[in-house]
Amino acid sequence: MRIVSLKRLEPYVLRHRIVSLIASATEIVCALGFEDFLVGRSHECDYPLGVQQLPACSEPKFNIHGTSREIDDRVKLIVRDSLSVYRIDTEKLKALKPDIIITQDHCEVCAVSLKDVQEAVCDWFESEVKIVSLRPNALADVWQGIRQIADALGHPDRAEKLIKRCQERMSAMVEKTKSLHQEQSVVCIEWIEPLMCAGNWVPELVGMAGGRDLLGKSGEHSPWMSWEQLQEANPDIIIVMPCGWDMERIRQEMPVLMKKPGWHQLKAVRQNKVYLTDGNQYFNRPGPRLVDSLEILAEIMHPQVFSFGHRGRGWQLFD
Repeated sequence: MRIVSLKRLEPYVLRHRIVSLIASATEIVCALGFEDFLVGRSHECDYPLGVQQLPACSEPKFNIHGTSREIDDRVKLIVRDSLSVYRIDTEKLKALKPDIIITQDHCEVCAVSLKDVQEAVCDWFESEVKIVSLRPNALADVWQGIRQIADALGHPDRAEKLIKRCQERMSAMVEKTKSLHQEQSVVCIEWIEPLMCAGNWVPELVGMAGGRDLLGKSGEHSPWMSWEQLQEANPDIIIVMPCGWDMERIRQEMPVLMKKPGWHQLKAVRQNKVYLTDGNQYFNRPGPRLVDSLEILAEIMHPQVFSFGHRGRGWQLFD
């Protein structure tokens, strides 16, 4: 796991007080070299490890433990009543006196939303708070989000340096995969029950790693899919990356898929090419570690060519 950090701060940098309410933004702030400016985080922000010492300003309104079906039912029940999925600790947030709050308006289910933040700070009259809201629908939007944060901090140059380093690492892999001429069909599962395939930036990463995503569409929200669609696609490779789950939790849920009619007849299953990934730490976080996510895909698709050290930590073969 690597974040390219521009850690050294020039003595003239204006010291901000930042609260990041989305894990990927917290990683971006740290990669830009402003970790010391963070005064608060979301309940999901856990990387780099040092941010875990910061006070958490949010929490989910539902029980996050249970099966994928149970969690989906709980979330849908809240959303049905037009309620927010997350709760912001308004008093704690106000006590931290941030001048910059970072959130997102990409998905109200995935993390604290722009609407949540606006409602939390609507009665703050004694100070001005800048709200930076990210909308990472595709990889280009991730780079734009890095620029938004760096601009808010008064250092757009840092964004360009970080983006360049990330893109250079990605480009090196893309050039290598192009020369392999071994395109493989892939389906990435972002939720198990009900089934959802990964969208947004994931199909882009699959293509960059030399694969062809059969069901996800770049730049579009992750769509629900039926079991029949997965059977009809019958990919060479299945990669499981549920949002917010690590590999151990995914493994516990895999019997749900294994009990589906025709599971053992799928090409990926027959060829022993079903993989579990740490979606929580990598693929579901649109920040600098999407570079590591691309490395994981490259290792999975071309194990004889790529070895970045992610096996066992970021992904594992399901057998």
